[in-house]
Amino acid sequence: MGSSRRPISGLRRRPAAFRPAWLLAAVWLPLALLARAELQFDVFVGYGSSGANDGLVREAAWFPVACEVYNDGAAFDAVFELRQRHLGGDQVIRFPVELPSNTRKRFSLPVFASSRYTSWRAVLRDASGRVQAERPNLRAGDVAWETHLMGALPRTFAGMPQFPEPAGPREETKPQVARLTPELFPDNPLALEGLTSLYLNSETALTLTPAQAEALLTWVRSGGHLIVAPEQAQDFAGAPWLAAVLPGRFGPLSTNRVAEVFQRWLRNGPADEPEFGSWTGRTPRNPATPGGAFRNPYPRLEPDPTFENSQAARFKLIPLAGQPWLGPADSPWIQTAPLGRGRITLLAFNPEREPFKSWKLRSWFWARLADVPGAQLGTANRTFYGGASADGVVGAMIESRQIHKLPVGWLLVLLLVYLLVIGPIDYFWLKSINRQILTWITFPAYVILFSLLIYFIGYKLRAGETEWNELHLVDILPVNGEAQLRGRTYGALYSSANARYEIQPPVPRATLRPEFLGSAVGQSAGGDIEALYTDRELRARVSVPVWTTLLYASDWTQPAEPPLTVRMERAGNSPRLVVENHTPHPLAQVALVWNGKVWFLDGVAAGGTRTFPIPLNRGEPLAGLMSLVQQNFQMAVNARRRAFGSTEMGRLDLGLRNLAALSFLDATGVVTTGPGVRQWIYPPGLDLSPLLDRGQAVLLAWQPENGPFGRPWLSRPVKRMARHTLYRLAFEPNPATGPGATASPQP
Repeated sequence: MGSSRRPISGLRRRPAAFRPAWLLAAVWLPLALLARAELQFDVFVGYGSSGANDGLVREAAWFPVACEVYNDGAAFDAVFELRQRHLGGDQVIRFPVELPSNTRKRFSLPVFASSRYTSWRAVLRDASGRVQAERPNLRAGDVAWETHLMGALPRTFAGMPQFPEPAGPREETKPQVARLTPELFPDNPLALEGLTSLYLNSETALTLTPAQAEALLTWVRSGGHLIVAPEQAQDFAGAPWLAAVLPGRFGPLSTNRVAEVFQRWLRNGPADEPEFGSWTGRTPRNPATPGGAFRNPYPRLEPDPTFENSQAARFKLIPLAGQPWLGPADSPWIQTAPLGRGRITLLAFNPEREPFKSWKLRSWFWARLADVPGAQLGTANRTFYGGASADGVVGAMIESRQIHKLPVGWLLVLLLVYLLVIGPIDYFWLKSINRQILTWITFPAYVILFSLLIYFIGYKLRAGETEWNELHLVDILPVNGEAQLRGRTYGALYSSANARYEIQPPVPRATLRPEFLGSAVGQSAGGDIEALYTDRELRARVSVPVWTTLLYASDWTQPAEPPLTVRMERAGNSPRLVVENHTPHPLAQVALVWNGKVWFLDGVAAGGTRTFPIPLNRGEPLAGLMSLVQQNFQMAVNARRRAFGSTEMGRLDLGLRNLAALSFLDATGVVTTGPGVRQWIYPPGLDLSPLLDRGQAVLLAWQPENGPFGRPWLSRPVKRMARHTLYRLAFEPNPATGPGATASPQP
C-alpha cells in the first residue's frame, strides 16, 4: 500500500511544479498572437504626405489619397472606407481589398477638394463590417487655386526641388513642392490634376509601373508640365514610354563652363503670367488698384560668382521637337516642346548634382524651370477669395424645368395675409360674436390651414416626374492616330420622392463628386453619396430629397477611336475648315474658336465630312461673346442658390453659344473688381483659354440628345431622361507640314 501511494503522491505534486510555466504560457501566447495579428494601416492624404497630415491639396481639383496596409495576421477581405463630412451631406468612398497573410498592399484613389480646412476619417473594415483599424481627423495643407504646386520624383532627398520663400503670412498662396514616391504614385491621371508641374529623374522613372507611366503621360497630354532630368543616358532605354515623347535625344557627355547663360535666363523670368501658360487657375489682378502692382523679382536676382565660374557636366542634347529654352538651338541646355495640351521639358544636365546642388540661386532656378510667375514669388500677403463655381453654370443649363420658385413678392403677400388673419381679423371677428375664448381653437386652425396652403403651393410649384439630364464635355486628346478621351459628365437628378438612386458610369475608373459650390461656401450640395470603387467600375448610391434637383459631376478618361478629326486648308487668302464626324449621330452645330474670334457653323451628318469656309473678316470677337454672357452666368449662379425669387433668372439655354462661353471663362483675362477677388473657380482643364494663348485653334462640336456611350450614367431608367455631348478638339491651325495638313496626332 505504501509503494502504491508514492506514484500517486508524485503525480499530484507534478502540476504544482509546472504551474508557473503553464501560467506564463497562457498569458504570453494570446499576447504573441495579438502582436502578430496587428495591422499596419497608414493613410496619406494629398501630395507629399508622410502620413502626418502634411500633404498638400489644391482647391477645386482632384488629389490622391494613398493607403498602405501590412497584414501580419490571418488573411481576410477588407474594405477601405474614407468619409468626408460636409454641411449638406456626407461623402463616403469605399474600396475593397484582399489582404493575404504577411502581405503589404498599396493603393491610391482620387478625391476632390470641395472646400478648405476639410478633414477625413479613414477606416479599415472586415467583411462583417467590424473596424480593424482607423485613422481619424486626417487633414492636408490647402494650396490656393491660383498657386503653383509642383510634384517631384527625385533620385535622392538632397536633390529635391525647392522654391523661394515669399515674405508674408499666407501659406496657401506660396508656391509649393511636394515630394512623391514611386510606391505611392497614383495610377489614375485624375489624381494628378492638382499638380501644375512635375519633376522626374530618369532613374526614378525606371521604377514606375506601366499603369503609373500611362497615368503620367495622360496627365501631361491633358495640360500638365513634365520636367525630365537625366541620371544616365541608358536609363531611357529602360523606359521606352518616356523616351518616345522626349523632345530630344542624348549625345556624348562633356564638361562645360556655366558662364552667364543661366543668370540671363533667370532674369528673363515671367512677371504675372507663365511663359507657356498654365492649365490651373490664373492669379486675379486689378491693375487699377495699388494692390495689383508689384515688382518682378526675377530681373533683380544677383549672380553667384562661384556658380558662374564652375564647370557642369551635360549631355549634348540633339533637339527633335519644340524649341530651345536655354542655350543654342543645336545643343541646348534645356529643350521644351508641347505634348498634347501640356508640355514636356528635357534637361541636358542633372540638377541634383554639383554645381547646381550648391547654387545660391537654386530655388530660383526651379521656380523659373517650373514657369512660376514672379507675382507668386514676391510677397505672400495676398488673400484670394470668392469666385463663382463653373458647376453652377452647368446646373443652370441642365436642371429640370419642372421646378418653379415662389417670387419674393408673393411670399411677402402670404406673410402679410397670415399676420392679418391671426391678428386683427381674428380679434375683431371673435369680438363681434363675443367669443374671445375661442382663440384657443381658431389660432391652431389658422396654423393648420396655412400649413396646408403652403404645402399645396409647394406641390404646384415643385412636384413633377423623376428626371435625369446628362451633359458630357469630352476633350479629344490625339495619341498616335487614336485618341484619349478626357470626359466631364454632369448629371442633374430631380426626384419626385425621397429616394436613393444608383449611378454606375459605363467607363472604368470613373469618379463621382457633388456639385462644387466654391471653396468659401464650405458645404456640399450633393446630399449623401456612397461610392464603391473597384478596379473595373464605380457604383455609387445618392440620396435625393423630394421635389429637389441635385447636380453631380463624374470625371473619367478612356482610350477610344477619334470621334472627330479636323484640318484646316488654305484656299487663297481664306482658310477652309474640314470636319469629319466619325460618330453614328449627327452634329447639330460646330464652332471654331481661333485668333480671338468665334465662328458658329452648321452641323455635320452622321459619319459625314463637311467643309466650311472661314471668312477672316467676319467671325464674332470672343471678348464680345464673353462680355455678353458673363453677366448672365453670374446672375444664374447666384439665383440658383436662392430659395425664393425669379425662376427664369436661374436658368440658361443649353446650346453651343453658352457652352462655348463656358469653355473659355478666362479668355478675356482675370481682371476683377478688387484685388484678390476671383471671378470664376473651376477644376483644371475646364477652361481652354491657355490653348488660344499658344496659338492653337479649338473646334467645338455640339451633339444634342446623344451621349458618347451606349447607356446613361444612371443605372435605372426614369420617365424623363436627356443626354447631350459637347466634343472639344484643339489643333494647330497652320501646321508646319503645309496647307491641307491635318491636326496631327501627338505621341
